[in-house]
Amino acid sequence: MEEQMLTRYSSDAKGKAVQKALIYTKKEHGIQKDLLDPEAVRIILHLRNYGYEGYIVGGAVRDMLIGKTPKDFDIVTNAEPARIKRIFRNSRIIGKRFRLVHIFFGDKIFEVSTFRSLVEGTTGNSFGTMDEDVQRRDFTLNALYYDPIKEQVIDYVGGVKDVRAHRLVPVIPLKVIFKDDPVRMLRAVKYSVSTGCKIPFMLGRAIRKSSNLLEPVSPSRLTEEIIKILNSGRARPIVHEALRYDLYMYLQPAAASLIDGNPAFAKDYEESLGKLDELVASGEETRLGRKLVFFIESLIKVIVKEKIPPSEVYGRVYAECRRFVMPMNPPRVELEFAVRFGLKELGFNVRMPRVRERFPGNPDRDRKRDETAEFPDEARDTGKPEGTRAPRRRRRRRSSPNATSASN
Repeated sequence: MEEQMLTRYSSDAKGKAVQKALIYTKKEHGIQKDLLDPEAVRIILHLRNYGYEGYIVGGAVRDMLIGKTPKDFDIVTNAEPARIKRIFRNSRIIGKRFRLVHIFFGDKIFEVSTFRSLVEGTTGNSFGTMDEDVQRRDFTLNALYYDPIKEQVIDYVGGVKDVRAHRLVPVIPLKVIFKDDPVRMLRAVKYSVSTGCKIPFMLGRAIRKSSNLLEPVSPSRLTEEIIKILNSGRARPIVHEALRYDLYMYLQPAAASLIDGNPAFAKDYEESLGKLDELVASGEETRLGRKLVFFIESLIKVIVKEKIPPSEVYGRVYAECRRFVMPMNPPRVELEFAVRFGLKELGFNVRMPRVRERFPGNPDRDRKRDETAEFPDEARDTGKPEGTRAPRRRRRRRSSPNATSASN
């Protein structure tokens, strides 16, 4: 069958044609058009009309190959960010070092990137060709390009076969893949859980051996990865695998330590993650703070067993939970919500004390934040509709003597 397949060619240094990729037709890949987002197709058509290439890439192609509707559609092109921005009015360029374009259609955001080269390695930011771009993809199941116009999948690395065989195969050599970007270890675990692909022995050994490379990763990147786990609907098995591959101690060191040394805590923590997955699977729209409850409720149960004066319960629990989730750095209001929700679930009707906060750059001016509402995001009962303000009293301007005499 492979002999009859279409092939993509490129030229070597001498100008000789070299086979680069296999091209799967609609009959061969089986992707149904109803899985496509029409706005993603519109973006690619618009790029083509301006003379540029455009393809759906990565996880969306993987999902469509197995008959699953993708959550996101990432697009790649040979147009550079500034040019994409000029083509699409409803867009903006993001990122300082690795520049991408976000194109907006209502509440949907499509991420459009430019082919990257290998000039600066697998994490550089130089623009290149598709032939180079594919070598920077982490795993073969994410290195597939889909042309929705011709309905073809372009496969440089055997990704279609790996998806169908449930294999997780790295594109980048094992000796550099995690040194270049340690977060790829977390992605490997997430892909394994979400796709059912097994982590091969050598890849698993490389992950365990390289797990300490996560230690210097910035809190912002780790926070982003943890939030993805919270939103995945597969938090329980992902955390289980992250623990198995010695990764969770860098994502949530306090939790990993308690899980390792306290079987009762470990059991309760796992059950909480299971409840989180059920909430996400229900499709209910929930704020981050509601999901964070399941990350911290096992710790709250431990803390409230101690004899703490009622007036100190909230402050003590909040401080302990803030330390517990580090290096994750969620917005304060979301963690506050999670702590108070968790305490309420255990029967504590806690009111937050007034907190004096200083204005940045103005140490002499304080503001009092009245947080006596049961939850921070609920409107206080002021007797007025939410969002209304009391009328401001107008101050009378004092006339200067000069102004008075002039008027006379």
